[in-house]
Amino acid sequence: MTTDVSPAGRPTELTQLTLVEAMALLRRRAVSPVELAQACIARIERVNPALNAFITVTAEEALRQAAEAEAEILRGHWRSPLHGMPLALKDLIDTAGTRTTAASAVFKDRIPAEDAEVVRRLKAAGAVLLGKLNMHECAYGGTSVPSHYGAVRNPWNPERIAGGSSGGSAAAVAAGLCIGALGTDTAASIRQPAAYCGVVGLKPTFGRVSTRGVIPLSWSLDHVGPLCRTATDAALLLEAIAGYDPLEPSSVDRPKEPHASALSERRAPLRIGLVRRPYFDNLDPEVEAVLDTAIGELASISAGVREVELPYSNVLMTIASAEAYAFHQPYFTRTPQLYQPMTRKRLEWAAGISAAAYLNARREMERLRCSADAAFLSVDLLVTPTTAIPAMTVESGYLDPPLPPDGIPVEIRNTHMFDVLGLPAISVPCGFTRDGMPVGLQIAGPRFAESRVLALAHGYQQLTDWHTRSPVLGDVAEAGRPA
Repeated sequence: MTTDVSPAGRPTELTQLTLVEAMALLRRRAVSPVELAQACIARIERVNPALNAFITVTAEEALRQAAEAEAEILRGHWRSPLHGMPLALKDLIDTAGTRTTAASAVFKDRIPAEDAEVVRRLKAAGAVLLGKLNMHECAYGGTSVPSHYGAVRNPWNPERIAGGSSGGSAAAVAAGLCIGALGTDTAASIRQPAAYCGVVGLKPTFGRVSTRGVIPLSWSLDHVGPLCRTATDAALLLEAIAGYDPLEPSSVDRPKEPHASALSERRAPLRIGLVRRPYFDNLDPEVEAVLDTAIGELASISAGVREVELPYSNVLMTIASAEAYAFHQPYFTRTPQLYQPMTRKRLEWAAGISAAAYLNARREMERLRCSADAAFLSVDLLVTPTTAIPAMTVESGYLDPPLPPDGIPVEIRNTHMFDVLGLPAISVPCGFTRDGMPVGLQIAGPRFAESRVLALAHGYQQLTDWHTRSPVLGDVAEAGRPA
């Protein structure tokens, strides 16, 4: 693998660079966009058989885009910090001329005629797109095991899940198959896989980033956001994809913000609120121990930590399921056998949701969103564990256990309310279990306070080194994909 020296002075494989490090090397002309793309493509060829993170690799198109970026940069035309950066997309984000499948046999031959709005923005920024990433079928779950293309494997241990539904996005970033990726989040699907794979995952405020051209799970709850290695990288990716889209009904007309530059601004220490119930209830003991340490570290860089409350509701399952069925009903009625068994079971259940149940849940969500910022009257940000448990085994991911009494599966218990409330939330790596599986810390803020959320995440990453650790993949990659 090609190596160089990062701006911090440490030797680094090209595929392990952060976006900021790669950008600095490009500006010094110490590396070219073509070399970055070639390094990622070579690593995909070597490692992806073990992880199954990619569904489609667009190597030829990526090298063409990289050559164009290189020529533009040599002429002094620098489009953005993403110019020449090798990124990848969750395979429910439309790409003109390249299949977009949602990891389902239903859409295996689907080739969109137009790019999703976020893809259009990435291309305008000069990004190099490596291909489409595997996921939980139709985004209807949190394991990325049910997929027409096979389960996504966790780079830290291929016998564990990568999380979902953006499992391929998180696994690809963690494994160095791309410098950054886009995922979507309806209940957990950016932050939970980020936690399980030891990377950063940001769910923006609802309406901050357009979802036009994204195969929906739930129009009322879907968010598009970045997965990468650092909070600074997440800020740069968010800047590229955020902005008003007049053709998307959920898009909010709000000025773009310089999230990345805001991280270096001096600001008063932030007041942190811990949401204990139910977010810290029944935590895996190792997750709890890691979080206790992380909270102590946050206290050292904040204006204090106090316990606060946040509204909690189970309306997400009704809303998301009813809207998922509304979208899939024509396909499900015609070819139910093409769906994975777990997805088919969930759609069958969703078909029974009454109009009254859906409308009541939807109205309750709107009420909660109107009052969401009240949680921040005495604090600036909220902190919780991203997940209550570490990543389960892939074998367990094939099961679909009954819902708990409150109707919220444990794997989304700590994340789903931030989708319901539409609040920005990020997961950052904060440690490991004894058997080497990553643990995530979740930071959330008021609506459109992404810069504040990113600032604390960045401060925490300046204090710790969890985000600099990478899984060792050589032996697994050489052995090929596990059985």
